[in-house]
Amino acid sequence: MSPFTGSTPRTAHWQHLRLDIDQGVATVTLARPAKLNALTFGAYADLRDLLAELSRERAVRALVLGGEGRGFCSGGDVDEIIGATLALDTARLLDFNRMTGQVVRAIRECPFPVVAALHGVAAGAGAVLALAADFRIADPTTRFSFLFTRVGLSGGDMGAAYLLPRVVGLGHATRLLMLGEPVHAAEAERIGLLSELTEEGAAGERAAALARRLADGPALALAQTKALLTAELDMPLAAAVEMDAATQALLMNGEDYAEFHAAFTEKRPPKWRGC
Repeated sequence: MSPFTGSTPRTAHWQHLRLDIDQGVATVTLARPAKLNALTFGAYADLRDLLAELSRERAVRALVLGGEGRGFCSGGDVDEIIGATLALDTARLLDFNRMTGQVVRAIRECPFPVVAALHGVAAGAGAVLALAADFRIADPTTRFSFLFTRVGLSGGDMGAAYLLPRVVGLGHATRLLMLGEPVHAAEAERIGLLSELTEEGAAGERAAALARRLADGPALALAQTKALLTAELDMPLAAAVEMDAATQALLMNGEDYAEFHAAFTEKRPPKWRGC
């Protein structure tokens, strides 16, 4: 995303989530615990706009996405989303569904790693937000449910039919998206949906530690790795290796590559500058 801005100032307050930034690590918390952090139109829009702002500012080097209270996110609010959409015409419904997809694209395309800290329910849109993250750290209470067919909609919502087969394979993705049955943490780990399974109550701490490690690393190298992982999913091999070659040539001309060599020669840890 471009770092250049126009006339719009930085958002001072986010109504539908909580943001904390500490030395390059942003912690974004879905803060509607009484409703299991169910998403509203405003929550989707805030997530979309926040990720765009953080991407432009380039001050954040890693992000933790979590939920307050008993669970991560129960998906779209039944009354404020499902009930409200019944009154919308096709054009407005298309606007809404495009917006939810823009949130997933923002997670995949932001130039820093996103770590989902999971506990309790991660259902519907909440499951897809977790799926879009680069890392999923979960405790044993976590249960995923891709519920879209259970409300009469396609299981391929918000990019789920694109992302899930690439994470767990087509067979598991077909089962999860068509049946909408809960997937508990142990099974999620077995099929590759989790990056790490922690002890109960420890997912937030482990996610924060991972984000700190990432933020302290070579930011440009990590950003380019994330970009290549997304871009090369549908590329033929020849195009992928050419993109890899161009990216490595760019990074070999950067300060971090030279810094590694200097640190290795001087037998000290590298001081990454992210450029």
